[in-house]
Amino acid sequence: MGSVFSPWYAWSGRRNPADHCCLNVATCGPGGRWTMTDRGAAALAVAARTLRIGPSTMNWDGARLRVEIDELAWPHLHRLRGEVILTPEGITAVELPLTPAGTHVWRPFAPSARIEVRLDRPGWTWSGHGYLDANFGTRALEADFRRWTWGRFPTRGGATVFYDATRADGSELALAIRFRGDSVEVIAPPPVARLPRSLWRLRRTTRADPGYRPAQVMAMLDAPFYCRAAVRTRIAGEETVGVHEALDLGRFARPWLKPMLALKVPRRAAWP
Repeated sequence: MGSVFSPWYAWSGRRNPADHCCLNVATCGPGGRWTMTDRGAAALAVAARTLRIGPSTMNWDGARLRVEIDELAWPHLHRLRGEVILTPEGITAVELPLTPAGTHVWRPFAPSARIEVRLDRPGWTWSGHGYLDANFGTRALEADFRRWTWGRFPTRGGATVFYDATRADGSELALAIRFRGDSVEVIAPPPVARLPRSLWRLRRTTRADPGYRPAQVMAMLDAPFYCRAAVRTRIAGEETVGVHEALDLGRFARPWLKPMLALKVPRRAAWP
């Protein structure tokens, strides 16, 4: 809701977050699909345990989150249906401000979880580990940040997350957090380690034990301003593969980028 990467939301002046909601589904590898339809307020319904966005829903039953997907992949125009079930290993009460004024907050609901994925294409059924988090903000990302990198790496008994950012005023954010179940511990971050630039030449770093060289093991999403990948690193002697992202807000703010994004993010204002 109030999709930060929706060009339609930006063009609207970001006046009504409910009028720009979407369920973004991205699958990787051969035949990968992308869905991110920007929908109007008529498509949004929010209740205590249920969130509906157009034809798709999220439902929390007290122990697990069920995401029922019914979306049109773009630009392939293939209907993507199925479900993702996420069972948290613990739920935290953590809210981490990313700016001194609290204009952006990261909320790691379930940094460690088990997931089951059942989509309606051959081979797109599997189970594994995952996470559930959210970002909340009262200002545009590009107003408060120049760039950031983020990584969530499964470790023994939980997960470790690194959040590094350069804010718009030049100050730096460097967070390292260890999660075990519903316990949270802020730790000293390992040294910064370089990763190769993305296909769009985004600058990327992560954290790793001294002397260890992290590496990308799978490309997941490459865009002019954003890159997501599976990355291997080593933390406190444990080698692990996790999800890593790099975001360049300077590029995102450039006027030529939003018309490009509109080709990947169709707008549907009305809903029956």
